[in-house]
Amino acid sequence: MPSPPPIDLAGLDPAIHSPTRLAIMAVLADGSEIEFTFLREHLTLTDGNLAAHLKKLEDQGYVRCLKSFVGRRPRTAYRITPRGNIAFGRHLEALERLVSQVSGATGFAKRRR
Repeated sequence: MPSPPPIDLAGLDPAIHSPTRLAIMAVLADGSEIEFTFLREHLTLTDGNLAAHLKKLEDQGYVRCLKSFVGRRPRTAYRITPRGNIAFGRHLEALERLVSQVSGATGFAKRRR
């Protein structure tokens, strides 16, 4: 029996691949400015956990933090950067290739029907 071809993991971005960071990027992908509080509540994360994940994405240049005031209240929001948009698209393409490669090799798609 021939051995299966190696699985192609090229293109998966470790900065995005974490489930939480993948979800953050998906929420920000439409280019809207999204408030920290919305992300926290929508993703059901603690302030510290969300802040740590956003910092990793910021360090890669994938998201930008936007701080302002609404009246006297501070407002923190995030927006995906052009670099982040490209990286997210590439990551999704790599995931699609991976799923396609694995499902074709194992017959997974046929078994799901």
